[in-house]
Amino acid sequence: MKKERMVGARLPLELIRELELIENVEQSDRSTTLRKLLSSAVRQWKLEHYARLYGDGKVTLARAARDAGVSLWEMMDYARTRKTPVQYDLEDLERDLQTIYQKDV
Repeated sequence: MKKERMVGARLPLELIRELELIENVEQSDRSTTLRKLLSSAVRQWKLEHYARLYGDGKVTLARAARDAGVSLWEMMDYARTRKTPVQYDLEDLERDLQTIYQKDV
């Protein structure tokens, strides 16, 4: 089974012009450019989404980091730059320490 699939989309001409500019600067083809941009956009969306869930108290910081696919430190830094309210108590610290120790094993 393939790990990739073809995806088609209709894009406004202005966006196509912007893509062409990026392709020229990066010296890459359209598929490579779109994959890079889409990957970056998905990563950013996940950071925002899971930081919001953390700020709302729906997930722990460790869970937000794991689900966003970033390190705990990256999520802490991102939440700090967004001025996300800290949702952290002793129980959260214990869970985070368990998560860290499980990764080391």
